Amino acid sequence: MVQDEKLPVEDSRLGRATKDVLFGSIAGTLSKLIEHPFDLIKVRLQTQPEIPHYSGAYDCFRKILHHDGVIGLFRGVSMPILGATLENAALFLTYNQIQALLSNVFQTKPDSQSSLTQVALAGAGAGAVASCVLTPVELIKCKMQVQTMKQGAASILNSNQDASSLIRQTIREQGIRGLWVGFLGTLLRETGGGSAWFLAFEMSTRELLHLRHKHNRADLTSVELAACGALAGISYNVSLYPADCVKSSMQTERELKMHQDTTRQPTGFFKTLNNIYRARGLRGLYAGLGVTCLRSAPSSALVFLVYNKLEQAAERHGW
Repeated sequence: MVQDEKLPVEDSRLGRATKDVLFGSIAGTLSKLIEHPFDLIKVRLQTQPEIPHYSGAYDCFRKILHHDGVIGLFRGVSMPILGATLENAALFLTYNQIQALLSNVFQTKPDSQSSLTQVALAGAGAGAVASCVLTPVELIKCKMQVQTMKQGAASILNSNQDASSLIRQTIREQGIRGLWVGFLGTLLRETGGGSAWFLAFEMSTRELLHLRHKHNRADLTSVELAACGALAGISYNVSLYPADCVKSSMQTERELKMHQDTTRQPTGFFKTLNNIYRARGLRGLYAGLGVTCLRSAPSSALVFLVYNKLEQAAERHGW
């Protein structure tokens, strides 16, 4: 489990579900403020046309600063903050609920560790649920992040659209279903990534506790918790990164190609995958991976550190 390697025992005034939603939301919001500039660069690298605008992450960073200033690094940050709040609340809530269910299925004793198989299954289930919440949020976020990019000599229309206007435009042109363009990519990324995220954190914390001959995660230092969280963040992104690349391309297709026919259906997942591979090869499917890992390590470290510290504070104060 996230709060400890043992299955949760309800012995405080705050219920397990309330803690998961509250602590997960706080941790997610704080982490998103740190990682957003890196995520912006990642999306722009992922969605480049055949003739790229940027030679790499640093070139992208430099050009954003030149054209938009520091504030340009936080373009579209409102949606990611909302997404991070919902995502982490959903992740931790679903993860712990599935863990409780699996403990009954496998008849795990209340004071024993969950098996790594249970951790992986619970993480995958939590990611799958989170993908339903995340897809519309990431769709609007990605649209906002590429608004100042250009394809050839044509500039993007309505480059100053905010989140609400983009939502209305998407629904008007594609219906409610349009908000879930890229869902398969998000589902694959979150299912595999969620499993890798929780599994990496659980394995690394257990190993540290074993080396220190300790039994409770509260005995780990903040640095150790953060290091385990950073490893989890990298594992999450490396696991199914091409799915995220395809998802970003699907979600920004209209903005970057400027389809005049608003009734045109978005290119499907596998066709987009093939298009990226044919245009840029395997390297294109991993565009932005370096900067993604660079931002996910401190972001994930903060999520797990804040979440665990809030849980420990709740236990100390009897919440």
